[in-house]
Amino acid sequence: MNCNGMTASRMESGTEIINLTLREKIVNRTVDLRSDTVTKPTESMRIAMANAEVDDDVLGHDPTAFRLEMEVARIMGKEAGLFVPSGTMGNLISVLVHCEIRGSEVILGDNSHIHIYENGGISTIGGVHPRTVKNNQDGSMDIDLIEAAIRDRKMDICYPTTRLICLENTHANSGGRCLPVEYIDKVGELATKYGLKLHIDGARIFHASVALGVPVHRLVQAADSVSVCLSKGLGAPVGTVIVGSKGFIARAKTLRKTLGGGMRQVGVLCAAALVGLQENVAKLERDHKNAKTLAEGLNKIKGLRVDVASVETNIVYFDILKNAYVSAEKLCKNLEEQGILVMSLNSSRVRLVVHHQISTTDVQYTLSCIKEAMTGVPDENGWK
Repeated sequence: MNCNGMTASRMESGTEIINLTLREKIVNRTVDLRSDTVTKPTESMRIAMANAEVDDDVLGHDPTAFRLEMEVARIMGKEAGLFVPSGTMGNLISVLVHCEIRGSEVILGDNSHIHIYENGGISTIGGVHPRTVKNNQDGSMDIDLIEAAIRDRKMDICYPTTRLICLENTHANSGGRCLPVEYIDKVGELATKYGLKLHIDGARIFHASVALGVPVHRLVQAADSVSVCLSKGLGAPVGTVIVGSKGFIARAKTLRKTLGGGMRQVGVLCAAALVGLQENVAKLERDHKNAKTLAEGLNKIKGLRVDVASVETNIVYFDILKNAYVSAEKLCKNLEEQGILVMSLNSSRVRLVVHHQISTTDVQYTLSCIKEAMTGVPDENGWK
């Protein structure tokens, strides 16, 4: 009996009840780590959407859309911006503006989002030929390889004409790695040397800015255009803003209409994005810390391997070792039963993406569930 008159058995029983209650409370919620595109609009976003001042944006009169476009352009240090429904459309429009002549060629990474995940739109819709350069593990492409990929204008009778270089920052398939400003500047100098344009797929450009400690406008200073996703780390429900010169945006607006991206009272959506800019950029550093905690914890679990040093922002990849005898599909199914949603990429590789609606408690709970799924041993924190 302790000093309060409570027996050890009663104390143990009470602890079990507390742990069970905590576990039930956690299981009843969803920890969604499939992507940072899964966030739900916050209450402040919903209020802003409900009260948004709107008009016809195709006619150029929606005041909230205009505010958002000007604000993103200001932050990025560019002259003008244009709201589009998705990052894929934003990248497609940007490539097509820079490569107006069919048969033009763009140099981009072999592991880039534009090349792999955007339906080959630059080719099927724009007639633009992709010339890939190997992406390094950090998402960069060697400068000398980029230069070697630029076509000799003397051979235009045989070759496509190189008009554009595309970078991606952060680089998703490399685990959210950041391209440093010094590297981007060098690519920009190379583009200028050969009379080419530079586009940056900045779906997670704010993540790169926060992780590198470099203002976002400085990161994209060398770029002629940037696509800035609003529905990933910033948590807006829909949309991307592309930025560039006034002439670039004027041509982009026509292409947006051609592609079916012209929307009417779009200020309802833009209002939520403005809230995301105001409230969620400051949360990205916490997301990065949670991702690092997740990576370090996963790397301690028997049967898993994580390149912890490569986790620079909010994306974590882990590999299931062959001797673990657990497939990614089986692990994902097990986690789903515990209320945790993740994305398997193949039979042994899994991706987790942290966002502002993932808490430190969510991270610890996820680690607990993965540990038991991999080892069969309940975690010592009492959740399992």
